Amino acid sequence: MKTLLKYLGPIILLIGTALLTVYFFKNTAENTLLIVAGALMITGLIAHVIINKYVE
Repeated sequence: MKTLLKYLGPIILLIGTALLTVYFFKNTAENTLLIVAGALMITGLIAHVIINKYVE
């Protein structure tokens, strides 16, 4: 369980990156995907730093 928790931040970052690729290949000008992807990437980065600080 600690292994999954340790990699939770990078998994969230990858989901945010996948949403950015969906936005790139989709031919619409919606900002919703950009906002969600940005929020996921910031959340993943913060989660990675905080979780790895406390979990060994």
